[in-house]
Amino acid sequence: MPRTEVVFFAEENGDCPLIGWMDSLPSKANIKCIVRIERLAEMGYELRRPEADFLRDGIHELRVALQGVQYRMLYFFSGKQAVISHGLIKRDNEIAPKEINLAIERKARFERDPQKHVYGG
Repeated sequence: MPRTEVVFFAEENGDCPLIGWMDSLPSKANIKCIVRIERLAEMGYELRRPEADFLRDGIHELRVALQGVQYRMLYFFSGKQAVISHGLIKRDNEIAPKEINLAIERKARFERDPQKHVYGG
């Protein structure tokens, strides 16, 4: 199975929401999130629960749990790329609609101008 290119969404000013969020995490959680991103690159569309799940409107979640905390990274596919919009800590039984809507809005912006919204590192 071919690897999926995983890219991080960037705002117009070059800021990457995912990187900022991951930098704020405890080191063990950060490492587990990196492993999950690597699994997305390996498996792409085939990645399923418990590692990933489909939410709605083309938005998926990468799922990480550590010491009772539920970490989530929302992503979408654009062609052969998986684009990670942002990360969050899941505090309720479901992800807040505003978080999914944010990922949907970023997906629309990415699809209008992919080059402008890929994080360059």
